[in-house]
Amino acid sequence: MRTSIWIRQHLAALRALLVLTVVLGFAYPAAVWGVAQIPVLRDNANGSIIAVSGRPVGSALIGQSFTDSNGDPLIQYFQSRPSAAGAGYDPLSTSASNLGPEDVVDSPADPALLAAGLDPVAAGFSPSLLTTVCARSVAVGELEGVDGSRPFCTPNGVGAVLSVIGPRDSTGNVTRPIDVVSVNEPCSDNSPPPFLATYEGVRVECAEFGVDYSIGQTVPVQGGAPTDPVVPADGVTASGSGLDPHISPAYADLQASRVAKARGISVDRVREAIANNTSGRWLGFVGEPTVNVLQLNIELDARYPVGG
Repeated sequence: MRTSIWIRQHLAALRALLVLTVVLGFAYPAAVWGVAQIPVLRDNANGSIIAVSGRPVGSALIGQSFTDSNGDPLIQYFQSRPSAAGAGYDPLSTSASNLGPEDVVDSPADPALLAAGLDPVAAGFSPSLLTTVCARSVAVGELEGVDGSRPFCTPNGVGAVLSVIGPRDSTGNVTRPIDVVSVNEPCSDNSPPPFLATYEGVRVECAEFGVDYSIGQTVPVQGGAPTDPVVPADGVTASGSGLDPHISPAYADLQASRVAKARGISVDRVREAIANNTSGRWLGFVGEPTVNVLQLNIELDARYPVGG
């Protein structure tokens, strides 16, 4: 009797397994795929692949870098916004940097390891979000021939941050500085002096490796950079996914002169191509206009090839 019940139970479980396998493993995926192939959905469902002369070159939904084998920007192409996804625009590592606005102090490199020939990252250097933004802004400024300075950044592209040590009031603010250290500018034989000579009458020192300056009050210094930087925010920050293929019209316009010169055409023609690849606000009022970098560069290659 018990054997008969056991067999019936297992046969019922087997039937349920087979039915669910057919429904959820085959019928449901096939139905979803079929709906996705409706003409208005097909392009997005299939990855929005863009092909040139029959060869896939990318997706309209995923950004990519336009650099040479050394990672340097190709001057004939518009540059995408930075990416924090893997080594850059890796769909298998889609993510943001997970660093917030209070991440302003770098982790310094070990001078002994630098002296041994290791690169800064291998020697322990990890830039803060602020220094990353500052460095990118300087690099974009140099590439485009514009002022790359930003508030709270030193002229050489690191976070302008002080550790101010001294007695504090009830709110935690230092009332009388005793020692002031530029925490993102480590001391070395060849390093320039700190970005600020004095702070409230106290001489600013460079940071010594291995010394913990967290006892001091962290004070970012705005400096003399314009409050509205020339390099737009999307030129120095990654998107939340790390895969965004779009840049702002302002960042595209910043790059127009360089691209026009590299291709030997007028800036007006480049701006025409920018307009052709600019999408407006969704529903006319949601979000901001964006420029698809991949589609823009493909149009430029088709219409104004380098050396053509």
